[in-house]
Amino acid sequence: MEMIKVCDLAFDYIRRNEGGNVESIYRAINGVNLDVKRGDFIAIIGANGSGKSTLAKHINAILFPTEGTVWVNGLNTSQEENLWEIRRSAGMVFQNPDNQIIATVVEEDVGFGPENLGVPTEEIWKRVEDSLKAVGMLEYRKQSPNMLSGGQKQRVAIAGIMAMKPECIVLDEPTAMLDPNGRKEVISTIQWLNRHENITVILITHHMDEVVNADKIFVMDNGMIVMQGTPKEIFSRIPEIKKYRLDVPQVTELAYELRQAGLDIPEGILTVDELVEALEKLRKG
Repeated sequence: MEMIKVCDLAFDYIRRNEGGNVESIYRAINGVNLDVKRGDFIAIIGANGSGKSTLAKHINAILFPTEGTVWVNGLNTSQEENLWEIRRSAGMVFQNPDNQIIATVVEEDVGFGPENLGVPTEEIWKRVEDSLKAVGMLEYRKQSPNMLSGGQKQRVAIAGIMAMKPECIVLDEPTAMLDPNGRKEVISTIQWLNRHENITVILITHHMDEVVNADKIFVMDNGMIVMQGTPKEIFSRIPEIKKYRLDVPQVTELAYELRQAGLDIPEGILTVDELVEALEKLRKG
């Protein structure tokens, strides 16, 4: 069974006037199909207004389909009796960690979610410790979140989701408000959780260098999925990617320019190490 299955999803934002009459309808998602297996690391990318954040909110049942169906862990998100279990299965991390952190002490904030789930006190503190350890924040457990950097706050927000033991984490541009060091901390944490805890990860981002280790990338434009494939497959199609107003990782761009200049370099270079290896082969060959 897939962790997430999206079938023919469409979603309309409806604007009404003071009298409750419809003024305008904007279709933000249009005919999206998506399958995510358990343990996958999926990235969804797209320019502003492409529909990627709207899609993310359907996976956590914050929004409900206008048309089509979304299943999370085999449960239909449109059925109200499933909401509690869906939100336990798929945790959500947003752009601004300050919007998710509510307590004045790190460990109390991480314990807030499982406490609301009715988890016994002894188990809550075990989950708090395990979650903070998993994101590398255990030594800060007694600190005020206000004293932390942006990257550290976002890791605490992820720990808070982890403490509720979800099978899937949806991250909606979690590094958008962070500096490069904070971004690196958060992406490393997400990758570790995916590899070592087998957490299914769905990462929504506009930073192309954050998706090079994903199992699969979905590119969205105008509410539709317009490209999908492995990072190597996607970033081998640079002219097409740029058509959708997206950048590519800098090293991929450099390798592409070198290919255009006539050097025999493979398509879909994703890392500096891969480019160095390709250039070394050229030098020797």
